[in-house]
Amino acid sequence: MLADTAVPHGRHAGPHGRAEHHERAHWLRVMCLTGLDYFSTLGYQPAIAALAAGVIAPAATIVLVLVTLAGALPVYRRVAQESPHGTGSIAMLAKLLPRWTGKFAVLILLGFVVTDFVITMTLSASDATAHLSENPITAPMVSGREVVTTLVLLAGLALIFLWGFREAIRVATVLVIAFLTVNLIVIIVAMTHMFQQPVLIDNWWTVLTTQHGDPLFVVAIALLVFPKLALGLSGFETGVVVMPQIRGDPTDTEAHPTGRIRHTKQLLTTSALIMSGFLITSSLTTVVLIPAAAFEEGGPANGRALAYLAHEYLGPEFGTVYDVIMVAILWFAGASAMAGLLNLVPRYLPHYGMAPAWTQRNRPLVFVFVAITFIITIIFQADVDAQGGAYATGVLVLITSAAIAVTLAARHKGQRGATIGYGVIAVIFTYTTVANIIERPDGIKIAGSFIMAILVVSLISRALRSTELRATSIHFDAAAQRMLADHADGVIRLIAHNPRHLAAQRYRDNLRKAQLAHDLRQDGVLFIEVVVADSSEFETDVIVHGVQRYGHQVLVAEGTTVANTIAAVALHLRDALGCETHVYFQWTEATPVTNILRYLVFGEGAVAPVTREVLREAEPDVHRRPIVHVA
Repeated sequence: MLADTAVPHGRHAGPHGRAEHHERAHWLRVMCLTGLDYFSTLGYQPAIAALAAGVIAPAATIVLVLVTLAGALPVYRRVAQESPHGTGSIAMLAKLLPRWTGKFAVLILLGFVVTDFVITMTLSASDATAHLSENPITAPMVSGREVVTTLVLLAGLALIFLWGFREAIRVATVLVIAFLTVNLIVIIVAMTHMFQQPVLIDNWWTVLTTQHGDPLFVVAIALLVFPKLALGLSGFETGVVVMPQIRGDPTDTEAHPTGRIRHTKQLLTTSALIMSGFLITSSLTTVVLIPAAAFEEGGPANGRALAYLAHEYLGPEFGTVYDVIMVAILWFAGASAMAGLLNLVPRYLPHYGMAPAWTQRNRPLVFVFVAITFIITIIFQADVDAQGGAYATGVLVLITSAAIAVTLAARHKGQRGATIGYGVIAVIFTYTTVANIIERPDGIKIAGSFIMAILVVSLISRALRSTELRATSIHFDAAAQRMLADHADGVIRLIAHNPRHLAAQRYRDNLRKAQLAHDLRQDGVLFIEVVVADSSEFETDVIVHGVQRYGHQVLVAEGTTVANTIAAVALHLRDALGCETHVYFQWTEATPVTNILRYLVFGEGAVAPVTREVLREAEPDVHRRPIVHVA
């Protein structure tokens, strides 16, 4: 269970603490990897559109396509430009929002990411079950056992990851090509049948114009129904997350991956155009050719409109082949979502100190996420339609956050026209998100539960891990090294000093108190100051500068907390110079509770006892531990 351990603390390097190594591939093959999630929505999107919008479904789908091409696509092309290393819009917001605001924004967005990916797994497995229950060969085994079948599929997905799952782009390429091919065949045959019987189109048009005679009214209803169709917008966030796997130009560098960015934009554009074409044609053919009653719950086209057409017009043999390919791609869509969760959670939470150590291991996380999918599946009874709202909520919040992120980025760079354009897109997606939440509140309830769980676990973890040694590395500049060379007598004595008080009298008073309390000589003493740049960060590289102030030698360190940074410097001096290290403090004037809160939030507070506790945890041998003096 705990075999795949992470690298030592302070050396976290991407997913699961392992060094990131990407075998890059052509962008078309990587597009197939993202297509496991994006293109697989064709399995249930047309049926959901028909159930939500009825005869207006094609018009609502056109609205969806316009929003995709004119809204989501430009936003994520900008995300690829701004975040070319696969961190996506979440990392953009974390950089644009300051300190703890950015951290909490990331935690909240992670709640929606978990909602998106978890519902992707449950929705895909449920729809795979729906295809199996309607297939004449497998129906006797599945009918009446939909929940159990879905749980078995999810358990099988977990077994793949427990065994050791690796995303195979070759498998994704074959599967997506096969899936798009059979869907193209179904749509061509369906459109041929539709145009050979114009009466079918006439009947649809008559119903449309009779029920909704005013074209403007049709557009208005399409706009109102559009939020229910947001499932067709999934896949864009995945498209930028997989950027590190895309092969760039030979001249690319990690700092300037120009070719990778260009190829990612091609990936996003191509997949959006392919999906738009399939969405429009599938919506039209399914609404025209399939009776409205078939889309209702329990109907043969519910959650599987294109599969219904495959069986209806191409026979049970081709229909069975279609079902097999559909079940396979839905299966791998769930695998892609699981892989996304296993990558995202360790990427952010351990870096913030907001996750237990075992979250850097695959197998325990697999059990957690699969247990969550079991609960969601049982709650929704493996109903595809019931889970659509939760899925749409996760997708829409992520796209909205991306639109806001690129708007802020354009504003930060003084690009007025781009700011206005992206701002309009952000407003559209905000409306869509709010409308979806009002219409189908299940999504926000599930996301709210995930957000609350993430916040609670994160804050508890941050408190429990607060006394860890949190310096990833320590570097002394030339001036600091010269100061330390002057104290090569085997003992280093550091007097802690508050960097906010830089008056000469403060240094004299601090030194005098240390001399009186600890019988120190003035010679051989260094002051140490810690400048807390951002206390919301958990780990950081510590840079120590040597400074002369009023005749005193001062080591100025930059860290995330005062106590942990002083402890790290003391241990480093012991190891690097082979010397005995003493640190001298004065007691902090505040209540214990106040000091604890100041330490957890601002990285200050009760510095002396916390420094000693950090050293105690980091060095079990009391004889080798740097000595803390307090008076």
